[in-house]
Parts: sequence; C-alpha cells; structure tokens
Amino acid sequence: MKYFLIAGEASGDWHAAHLMEALKQRDPGARFAFAGGDKMQAAGGTAPVVHYREMAYMGLWDVLTHLPAIRRNFRLVKEHIRRFAPDTVILVDYPGFNLRMAKWAKQQGYKVVYYISPKLWAWKEGRVEIIRRYVDKMLLILPFEVEFYRRHGIDAVYVGNPVVEETAAHRPPAREEFLRRNGLDDKPLVALLPGSRRQEIKYMLPVMMQLPPAFPQFRFVVAGAPSLEPEIYTRYGLRAGVPLIQNQTYDLLAHAHLAVVTSGTATLETALFGVPQVVGYRTQPWQYHLGKHLVKVPYFSLVNLILGREAVPELLQDRFDARRIGRLLQALDRGDARDRMLADYARLREVLQDRKASETAAGEIIRLLRTPAGEHR
Repeated sequence: MKYFLIAGEASGDWHAAHLMEALKQRDPGARFAFAGGDKMQAAGGTAPVVHYREMAYMGLWDVLTHLPAIRRNFRLVKEHIRRFAPDTVILVDYPGFNLRMAKWAKQQGYKVVYYISPKLWAWKEGRVEIIRRYVDKMLLILPFEVEFYRRHGIDAVYVGNPVVEETAAHRPPAREEFLRRNGLDDKPLVALLPGSRRQEIKYMLPVMMQLPPAFPQFRFVVAGAPSLEPEIYTRYGLRAGVPLIQNQTYDLLAHAHLAVVTSGTATLETALFGVPQVVGYRTQPWQYHLGKHLVKVPYFSLVNLILGREAVPELLQDRFDARRIGRLLQALDRGDARDRMLADYARLREVLQDRKASETAAGEIIRLLRTPAGEHR
C-alpha cells in the first residue's frame, strides 16, 4: 500500500520515521512519499517533497510573515498527493497545516489518519469538529486525550507514547566517553534545553545563560536542536565556556544531574531519563497574555498534564528568571524534593504504559485500510 505522511517539525520527523519503519514491518510492499525531514528520508528511501525546515513556523507573527511560503507548501504537498495517489494520508501533529490538509484530503476521497493529536483540549476546542468530519482514525499518544475525544463522540485510540519507546531504546555512550567526546570535565552536568525553534531560543537562552556563574560546581551544557545552526545560539547569548552540543540530546540527558527545560516534548523526555527538571516558557509578551486567556489547562508541561498535578515546577514568562530557577535547582540537587520528583517519574511510566507506539499505530492504520468503507467509524 501507499502512504503519504506530513510532519512539519523535527519531533514529527522522528515520530513519523518510526511509524514508517513499523509500517514496513507489517506491509513489506509499503511505498512512501512525505513532507518531513532526514529521518523520514532514511526510513522511506526517498527525499521529502518539502523539508520541515521550510515548514516550521511558530506563533501568530511567524505565521503571518510567512503566509506566501505556507501557501506555496500547501499547494506543493497537494500536488504531490494527487500524483502519488496514496491509500492513506497520515498527518503527524503540526495542526496549523495538517488540520487544513485533513479537510482537503478527505474531500478528495483519501482515508485520513491523524497520529499525535493537536492540543485541542488546551485551546481552540472548536476545531474538534474538523477531526469529526475529516479524520478517519485518531491515534493518540497521551492517555487523557481518549476521554476528551470520547466526550465529543469520536472513537480515538491511545497507542502508547513514542517518546517512551525512543528513550527506552536509546543506548548512550559511557559517561567517560561522552565527556571525552565533548571536551567536558567531570562536574555534574546540568542540561539546558532552550527549545527547537528560533523564537524559543531567543526568549529562553538568555535567561538560561545567567545560571552558570551562580553554580560553579556544575557544568552547564546546551542541547542544540538538529534543525538550527550553531550561529542561532551565539546570536541569542550563548556564553563563552558553556558548551553547545548538537544531535546528542539523549546522550546528554542520560548523563545529566539536573535540567532546565523549555516546555514541550522535551519535558517528557527529560522525565523518562530520570533527570530532575525545572520547566519554563517565555515568548513575546503580547502572545503570552493572549494565550493566557485562551489556554484552558491547569498545567503547561506534559509531565504535569499526564499526572494531573504539579510534579515538576513550571515558571512561565516573567517568572522564568535566574533567581527562581536557581532556588529550584538547589532544592533538586539532592534531598526530599529530588526524591519526590523521581518517584513521580516512576508513576509517570506506569500511566504511559509500556507500549511500542509506532507498532500499535501501524497496526491500527493497516486495520483501517483493510476495513471496507463505512465500517471503520
């Protein structure tokens, strides 16, 4: 069968690549076309019709200033879907683009699968009607999302969380090798994860760079996003003496003592590696104040959302400052606060369950494609 996948950022590229590998296991004749990145190219054996680097726009202003490029990408992807004539279009997260594509693809007669739900439970809940009308199968990676869709009369399936299988499968080098490879001394490591987008680096990194002088006993290390050039970090305040390492985030987390993490998937990855963390987020003031009135969830980080309570501290906007972060890092260095967070991480693993998300998702997709029309709803 033929599969067309769309992933618009680095994390989606990673998740989609694993899904493609799982589909090949169940369907040896699988053929792929996609908008995505290098990992999908390695899995699918062909180049993306559009690379996610040309698609990863975030925030209202970023979107508005790139509307011509977004429209061009949308036209290009539609043309390639028509030409490829897939058995299904698989949308991976990236809701601003993919919800529009779901409507178009369904209207063209394609079966539409959505893997990794948009955060409709957090804001813009009205968009759930798009899912109801234009998506044939919702494959969820957060357990609490099942009840949200059930309330809206949509049959959605929790397939497990791909971050669980990715972190479990990772085999980091020995600590000594990791330190030697990156020219690091033997001090306890504090991983700084300022995000994967330029806008996040711009607002998060300068605050993080205020921490090293106050903690000479630690070695602070910045995890660079694979989609961003090193010059971006220099432009936004990377301090001399603070190493930037790229394409080694999991290795860094495997050996980190503490972490300061930009809210997003990285908070869950950090938890699954067992690293006590402080979570933060900053953006343009007007975007934050607008979002504060629109977002309807009590927590910002995935760890707290999944557990339904504040297991990791969250510092948003002006509260994300060096003084508050420093106090929390001191508390998490050792003692009761650290032990409580690690116990919460153990509970998190229980809630997420030990499923291979990509394999379960692939099974659901194959089942959908083999089900006669009209019977899958």
